[in-house]
Amino acid sequence: MSPTASWARVPEGAESDASVVRRSLHEPADFGEIFRRHVPALHRYAARRLGPAEADDVVAETFHIAFRKRHRYDPAYPDARPWLWRIAANLIRRHHRTETRHYRALARTGVDPVLEGHADRVDARVDADSVSASLAASLAGLSKGDRDVLLLIAWGELTYEEVATVLGIPVGTVRSRLHRARKRLRTDLSASAVHHEEGAR
Repeated sequence: MSPTASWARVPEGAESDASVVRRSLHEPADFGEIFRRHVPALHRYAARRLGPAEADDVVAETFHIAFRKRHRYDPAYPDARPWLWRIAANLIRRHHRTETRHYRALARTGVDPVLEGHADRVDARVDADSVSASLAASLAGLSKGDRDVLLLIAWGELTYEEVATVLGIPVGTVRSRLHRARKRLRTDLSASAVHHEEGAR
C-alpha cells in the first residue's frame, strides 16, 4: 500500500501536511500549523499511556524533534501522523518503566475514565471500575512490543498498515502481536470477571 493511500487523512480541500512542512522550511513559524493539527490527538494518546505529566514532555520533545528534522520529511505522506507518531513511539519506549508503574497504579486505584471506556469494549459484562483496574493490570504485564501494537490500534486509532509504518515492522508482525495481546487481555479480564462475581456472592 502506498503512503498516500494508507495515510490520506488530511480533510479534503485542506492544504496537506506535506505542503505545510515544505512551506515551513522557508517560513519556520508556519510549522505551528502542524502542531495545531496534531497536538490534541498525540497528547491524548501519550497521556493514556504515561499520564499527563510525562505526556507533556513527550509531546513537547516530539514536536521539537519534528521541527529540527522537517527538512527530512517524506512528501509522499500528505498526513504527518506517521512521522509524528513514529517519533513519539520511540520516545514512549524510553518510558517503559514509567508506563508500567502508571498501569500498576491504575490497577490499585481502579480509577481512569479512558481505560474504563476501552475496557467496556473489550468485555461489557464487567462493571467499569472493576474492569479499569483489571485492564490496567493486564496492560502492565504485556511486553513492550505487544503493548505498542495494541495501544496504537486501540488508542492511537491506527490501521495495521499504519502501525507497521510507525514501528518499522511487517504487517504480519503487527497482526501476530495484536492477536497475542488481545488473547492476554481476554484471559485476564475473564479471570477478573469470575473473581468479581464470586466476591459479590
